[in-house]
Amino acid sequence: MAFAQTMPEGGFIDLPQGRVHAIVRGQGPDLVMIHGANGNARDFSFDLIDRMADDFRVIAFDRPGFGFSDNFGGPENPVAQADILRAAALQLGVEDPILLGHSYGGAVALAWALRAPSDVAGLTLLAPASHPWPGELGLWYRLSASAFGQYLVLPLISHLAPRPAVERSLQGVFAPDPVPEGYLDHLGLDLTLRVEQLQLNALQIDTLKGHVDAMVGGYPALTMPIEVVHGTEDTTVGLRFHSERLEAEVESTHLTRLEGVGHMPHHARPEAVADAIRRTSERARR
Repeated sequence: MAFAQTMPEGGFIDLPQGRVHAIVRGQGPDLVMIHGANGNARDFSFDLIDRMADDFRVIAFDRPGFGFSDNFGGPENPVAQADILRAAALQLGVEDPILLGHSYGGAVALAWALRAPSDVAGLTLLAPASHPWPGELGLWYRLSASAFGQYLVLPLISHLAPRPAVERSLQGVFAPDPVPEGYLDHLGLDLTLRVEQLQLNALQIDTLKGHVDAMVGGYPALTMPIEVVHGTEDTTVGLRFHSERLEAEVESTHLTRLEGVGHMPHHARPEAVADAIRRTSERARR
């Protein structure tokens, strides 16, 4: 699917293996934003970037293979993705950033902090996928990561999925909160349905449990301030299996539970998320 409908909002950072797309706005301490599964940086430019740009220099990356960033060989490991984004951040002169990660992006932000703990001022994690969870993924996830799914099912979805089907999928992600008006058009329907992105996203979700299982042993050594915001009604990344465990295992973690909120707190309760970012910054200065 072509990029005819949606254009880049930011610029490109050239690395030896490819280009990373980043939206950069504002001035102040560096705040790096990392989006979740099958998303892109436009998830943050819908609202959150402008909300924070008066206080921070906000850098919202498209993860490798998503949005307008090159594929970089399709990295499935959050650590490999973090290394690529760290290299891009260095090109932008980023220093001691606060890292904000949503959902899968929370795993990437944690991987970044584990790799370079002395160079990260703090973490703000939104419904982060931080820990291995009980049981297995559902049938759809296993199918989409299989050879049959990768080379037949996902290409068919990419070319044939009607807009109402994508809207219903988004409603499930946001539930019980509504999808903001205009969100899908801003995110980019064409980007969301790119076959290469669908394929990589399926593989990343399928392998995530093993990768975070390898990361959890390092969490207790993290000493930077960590603010976590998680909705109590999140059925995509369960509060009990992820954020509550992070709170229990990492002394510097402060968890804010948003009653009645689902998986997209930065859209359902954006000011609560903005407050968490500011708390991270204040704690880092102290």
